Amino acid sequence: MIKPVLGSRMSSSCLLLLGPVLLVLALSACQQEEGAAPAPPPPTVEVVTVTTQTVTDEPTFIGQTEAFRPVEIRSQVTGIIKQVYFTEGRNVKKGDRLYLIDPVPFKGDYLSAKAKVTQAKARLVQANQDLARVTPLLEEQAVSQKDVDDAVAERLAAKAALEAAQGDLVKARFDLGNTLITAPVNGRIGRSRFYEGRLVSAQTDLLTTIDQLDPMYVNVSVPESYLLRRRRELASEKVQRPNLFQLRGVMTFADGSVYPHEGRLDFADVGLRAETGTLQGRFVFPNPEGGLSPGHSYFYPGQFVRIRLKGYIRTNAILIPQRAVQQGPTGTFVNVVGPEDRIEVREVQAMSWKGSDWLIGEGLYPKERVVVEGFHRIQAGVRVHPVPFQNGESPSESPSGENPPRPGSTQETP
Repeated sequence: MIKPVLGSRMSSSCLLLLGPVLLVLALSACQQEEGAAPAPPPPTVEVVTVTTQTVTDEPTFIGQTEAFRPVEIRSQVTGIIKQVYFTEGRNVKKGDRLYLIDPVPFKGDYLSAKAKVTQAKARLVQANQDLARVTPLLEEQAVSQKDVDDAVAERLAAKAALEAAQGDLVKARFDLGNTLITAPVNGRIGRSRFYEGRLVSAQTDLLTTIDQLDPMYVNVSVPESYLLRRRRELASEKVQRPNLFQLRGVMTFADGSVYPHEGRLDFADVGLRAETGTLQGRFVFPNPEGGLSPGHSYFYPGQFVRIRLKGYIRTNAILIPQRAVQQGPTGTFVNVVGPEDRIEVREVQAMSWKGSDWLIGEGLYPKERVVVEGFHRIQAGVRVHPVPFQNGESPSESPSGENPPRPGSTQETP
């Protein structure tokens, strides 16, 4: 009777011990079933396929306007200003009267020099007559050789005195004529630095200036780095251009307005400026309004403008949408969909913009796929599902149509 009771107790104990083990096994099975759930699909991104094309290459430079002929007005004689004829800040024409230096002392010098010329002429006539009289007498031995030699010397001295007197007359006539100062060119005259009653020194004191405003110059400074890069691009035939002095320029003012006339490059300096490391270039622009009254001209000397250079053509250029270019700690980069549709972060050289696209100098190659939309769902090495980019207006473009700034930098202004 005792044995069955013991067997029952042992069976109950075994059941109590097996219960927790079975519970653990059941939980493990559930966890295995949950781990076997299917992985989420790869994120969808919109991509563009890199292609090459021929585009215009139009760099922008900072320039400063300059008058075509800035003429300095100085007096050729020393004297007192008697009258000022012009109105400051107005247009003048070639030959217009500007200043009058008191002519009285110069007129006296002129009359004195004129009288000396007459006196020298009379002396020369007398010397010629004396020589003519003594020359035949020498053959008759009525005069000595010394008398003839003296007559010849007197004739030469009289001739020299006449030439000296005529030179003094030319100088006196020049001084008298320059007491009236006239405009040498058409242009706009500035402020007068001297007025009536002031003593001015010949060829020293600057009286005023006249700026010839049609046409106008714009001077630009081109950095050495730009020149070296251009040379490499031309040598490798990435960029083509016509003759240097066939390049044209489009001028934009500080308010964003564009000058309606194009200019042309007419001068390039022979060397770099040591203090700035730049090469000086000059464009000439027509300025039909330069001859109008003040207030009607488009631009004035001394303005800072932007010059967009036209004439360069870039072959095999790579353009991608602006939104595809990102800014990182080491520069600009893009996300490239590589083999097996995995993301590769690629550093690129974003040179300048063309409309809503960036011009890429280095880092991309034809037929590669670049991510344009879906950046927040990806990272390097992640597998993605690429679909073609639906080209539309970029939200980064401003309503006014102006181009946004270059990622991590400003607009290129070499």
